[in-house]
This record gives sequence, structure tokens and C-alpha cells, in this order.
Amino acid sequence: MKRAMITGITGQDGSYLAELLLDKGYEVHGVVRQSTLIRALQSPNLAHAASKGGDRLHLHYGDIADGPCLERLVTEIRPNQVYNLAAQSHVGESFRNPDHTGEITGLGTLRMLEAIRKAGIDCRFYQASTSELFGEVTESPQNEQTPFRPRSPYAAAKAYACYITRTYAQAYGMFAVNGILFNHESERRGEAFVTRKITRAVGRIKLGLQKELFLGNLDAMRDWGHAEDYVRAMWLMLEADEPEDYVIGTGETRSVSDFCQAAFSAAGLDWRDYVRSDSALTRPADVELLCADASKAHEQLGWTPKVGFQDLVQRMVAHDLELAEREDETRTKSA
Repeated sequence: MKRAMITGITGQDGSYLAELLLDKGYEVHGVVRQSTLIRALQSPNLAHAASKGGDRLHLHYGDIADGPCLERLVTEIRPNQVYNLAAQSHVGESFRNPDHTGEITGLGTLRMLEAIRKAGIDCRFYQASTSELFGEVTESPQNEQTPFRPRSPYAAAKAYACYITRTYAQAYGMFAVNGILFNHESERRGEAFVTRKITRAVGRIKLGLQKELFLGNLDAMRDWGHAEDYVRAMWLMLEADEPEDYVIGTGETRSVSDFCQAAFSAAGLDWRDYVRSDSALTRPADVELLCADASKAHEQLGWTPKVGFQDLVQRMVAHDLELAEREDETRTKSA
């Protein structure tokens, strides 16, 4: 039985990946911080994985800020595959806390690679990279050869993580790859991210729990897909014959205002009646256009996305309408 180790298992990607690997017969070991270990056991994101996994799903205390702890875990678990998904992953937050972002998102990857190297085990390593690396893009769509031009502390930290992964692959012969994933969303997306902020607001506005939604740059263009499709690409990268980096995305680009239009329409509302642009919410430097050229993944991995944009939005809105209904019921009972 293959063993996989996942950092960031309680997040959107980590939970979907855990389910995928459990379905494929893996033994899955998730790494969570001590402060979140108890909450992780009750996490709604992990509920499906827990029901599928039984005694094949294990959670361990660990932190990518703690190198010795990672070394101990890798030595004890001896995984066949390591998926490093843990990070401070919010772009806006990285401007407010650049030190923390660099420490966790950048150096955390180095610690994970060093833990594998020191343990001397033969395992494959996946590093969660990001389309934010392309930043102020020089060409569109973007592929594996497009130059990196990061425009945030988050993207800069991810650039370090990407390069150090390549360095360890070359220097130590490790099977280590970067998945340069474009924006991928789901019902499990954190509410600080713009897509979930939008669909959460749709549900609350529909139920009369909220009147308006304030957003920053409505013109930013993104390539959005569903996280379930993207974790499948992660697994395919580690199942490949040779270690290579891949760009993963849909190749379709839409603006934040387009996402608003689709989300509010799914609830029978006109987004223009509720959405307001607030310059205070814009970033010091933003990425205007991201669009993936995932032809290499199509050809070499056989990967294609299964969930389209409209289906993605409708699934998120349906979930958040239910959440708003429960919120409304709770409010009514306590009134």
C-alpha cells in the first residue's frame, strides 16, 4: 500500500487530495499544526476523507516552520509521496505580513525538502506552485517557459519555493516537481478569497442577511477551475515516468466582475445592484491577467478539467445559499 504525506491537509486542496488518494487505496498521513489538531479532527473539509479512510487516514502534529519535527515525521512515516500544500496562501495577507509569508511559504518548502533528504528515503515530492509567479505577464497564455515576474510577497516566496525544489531535484537526484496551478476554487475555499467572498455574499444577500458586497479590483482577469480537477493533476505529476513541472489551468479567462455576474445570476439577482468597488481593498501591486496554456499537461499527463466555469460557480452558490439558510434559521431562533 502506498503512503502519502500531505501538509495543509485541512485546506481546500489538501482535503480533496486526501479523498482522491484514499479512493486509490493509499494510506494518507496529514500534517497539521498543534493549535489546529483537535479542530482538524472535526473539520468539515475532512469529513468525507474521514468517512472513506477509516484506519488509512492519520493526522500528525507538525509545522513546516519546525525542521526537526518534519524530519522526525518523514522518518517515522516513510512516505512514498509527499505533497507540500501548506503555506500562507493569501496574496493580500502577504503584503500585511511579508516576514511570515516568506518564513512559511518560502522556507517551509526548504525544510520539507531537507527532511526528505536527511531521512534518506526514496519518495516523490510535489510542491504547490502558483500562477501568481507570472505576475506582470510578458505573454498570454502562460506556460512552463513563461518568465516569472512576481508582484507580491506571496508570489516572491513561492518563486523561492519553486526554485529550491528544482535545485534539490538537480543536486540530489530527487523526484521533485512543481505544479504551477492557476486559480482553483470550490465550496471549501476559504472565505477570505475573492470567489468565496462573492458566493458567500450572494447567499447572505439573497436571505436578507447582508445588503452589499465591497470588492477591490473588479477588472482583474483570472483562469478559474475546480479544485477537484487540480488535485488530480497533482497526483498525475507524481505518477509520471519523469519529474517535470506543469502548468495547470482551463485556458479560459474571466474578470472578477464576470464571476460576480455569474454568481448573482445563479441566485436570480443582478450583481450591479449589490457590488461596490472600494479602492481601500486593492493591493499595492496587482496581477491583471492570468491565463493558462496547459497543453503540456494535456499531452503528457492526459489531464483535462472536468468542471466548467458555470458549474463551478453554481456549485459554490448552492452551497453558500444552504449555509445562509442555516445562518438565518439560527438568527430566527435566537431572536
